[in-house]
Amino acid sequence: MELILFVALALTAGLAICAYRQRRDLQEYRLAIKSRDEAIGELKAQVDTLEREKVESQLLASTASDVAFDIILLLDENLNVVMANRAAERLAGRSNPIGKRLTDLVDSSELYNLVQVALREEESIEEQFAIGATNYRARSLVIAPGQGDRYIGIGLQDITELVNLNRARRDLVANISHELRTPITRIRLIIEGLFLDADKPKRKASIQSLKEIAMETDALLWLAQELLDLSMIESGEAILRLVKTPLKQVVDDAIERLESQATMKDLNIVSHVPQKLDVLCDADQLKRVLGNLIHNAIKWSPQGEAITISASEQEDEITVSIFDNGPGVPEDLRHRVFERFYQADVSRSGDEGTGLGLAICKHIIEAHGGRIWAEGNSQSNGGHFLFTVLKADASFGEDALVAENSGAQAIVTESAAPL
Repeated sequence: MELILFVALALTAGLAICAYRQRRDLQEYRLAIKSRDEAIGELKAQVDTLEREKVESQLLASTASDVAFDIILLLDENLNVVMANRAAERLAGRSNPIGKRLTDLVDSSELYNLVQVALREEESIEEQFAIGATNYRARSLVIAPGQGDRYIGIGLQDITELVNLNRARRDLVANISHELRTPITRIRLIIEGLFLDADKPKRKASIQSLKEIAMETDALLWLAQELLDLSMIESGEAILRLVKTPLKQVVDDAIERLESQATMKDLNIVSHVPQKLDVLCDADQLKRVLGNLIHNAIKWSPQGEAITISASEQEDEITVSIFDNGPGVPEDLRHRVFERFYQADVSRSGDEGTGLGLAICKHIIEAHGGRIWAEGNSQSNGGHFLFTVLKADASFGEDALVAENSGAQAIVTESAAPL
């Protein structure tokens, strides 16, 4: 009996010890599992953070490349597109060029050669070439992140406007040289003719010669003024003070200034501007606009013809028209004649002018809050230029307004300055 009790006690003790060990091991397993779960949670949080940072980095890189004006492409060694911004998509003519071969997207042997040279030389290459009608400055860079793979980064900058501007500036220098050389040469010849020892000048001939000198001097002053005006406008230093001004007075002053030039060509300048019209303008600058347009009409008008200036009022605007009986502006060129340095027909004008006058007019009128354009002359085949200015009683909601437009500052005041 005692033996049975001893055996039972031993079994009970063994089971108890075994159960204790199992509970201890289970607790250790639970602690290990908890520790592992915590470690997995931490790793998962790190992975999520890295994934979020990766997405944010990709988004920032994508946004930075998409907002760039320049074209950005990333190619693999087989010239397949790996990454392209929106500017590159516009060049390729498709919304998703990823995976497409460069030669299938852009028809440009110069760009293909640039990439090939970059792969061969493994250095940054810069070139300038045209794709269609657009001029580009291109740069390529080979990238080798590791494991033998190489990628080619390409950046294309549209420099068409810069090329056109440089060409226009070269033409401007050539035109200015011509414009300066001609009157200076004429002035020198006239003066030499006046003071030849063997031929004493007569009074009548001297007066005519002096008139010609004055005319050539006016041409030089006009050229210098155009260059100064454009420089002031583009630098933002031109300040317009808009005040209530009688339009007829401004027109009459502009006509008087150019009356001698019109007389030289036997031209009659006729004004049909009503006395009652008051405009909100900077009188000096508006006279400059009228002067440029009248000067342009004098230059193109046949001898003995008339130049007509008229004005009509609308709701808050007054439209001023300048008619002449010259050749006029062809319809397909009317949107271009207001560009800087542009001349509609150099061959017919004898390469006269710098192409700045109408551009200056556009700057000044837009700074006044108006518009300027060219039309066909319904009365004949001549030229017809129109522009608008605000009526003096136009409503602004404020007594004073400061605005910036076309590189000039406009300040509206109520007091009129003397002309």
